[in-house]
Amino acid sequence: MTLPVDVRRVYEDPKGKKSEYRALVDRLWPRGVAKDSVRLDDWVKDAAPSSELRRWYGHDPELFQEFSRRYRAELRKQPASAAVDALFEAARHRDRLVLLTATKDVEHSGATVLAEHLRASLSHRT
Repeated sequence: MTLPVDVRRVYEDPKGKKSEYRALVDRLWPRGVAKDSVRLDDWVKDAAPSSELRRWYGHDPELFQEFSRRYRAELRKQPASAAVDALFEAARHRDRLVLLTATKDVEHSGATVLAEHLRASLSHRT
């Protein structure tokens, strides 16, 4: 299975393309965004970092490596692992999987860790 996985800020790409499977991967709805202004196929809260992990991390880039390690551990357990499997199944007939996030620092975000996890999982599924 080859499915490109992208991470985009929801504020910069609210509509996307019809051929993309678009999933919001934040636990909280983005501030200032009306629900009807974003084209989403799913809001995958269970694939987002837990509230406890998110609060611990606080988007501090110095903690990103440890955050990434802890988040990957969460992704291997329920309910996150089931959410990841469901995301794969839902997106498999599309050209691209787009993970949407409200985070300003996408490079140090949970969405980026999730994208890397998905890419690694895809390589094991083929």
